[in-house]
Amino acid sequence: MIPPRFAPYLFGFLLSGFMSAIVSGVATFRAAGLPPGFGGLWLGAWLTSWSIAFPSVLVAAPLIRRLVERLVRR
Repeated sequence: MIPPRFAPYLFGFLLSGFMSAIVSGVATFRAAGLPPGFGGLWLGAWLTSWSIAFPSVLVAAPLIRRLVERLVRR
């Protein structure tokens, strides 16, 4: 099991992986259609986008949390 202190990192890792898979799949489909080898194209696009998405989530999450706190009434 993973210690609780790593929960925000695991959450960011899983969420960025899931979201980048969806977005890269849609973008790959729109750009290339459904050719033979679509899975390989998608996988390449996904791994590239995930390598950018995960660190972006780690940097952006605290800023977005603070912004949400300011925008939501207590």
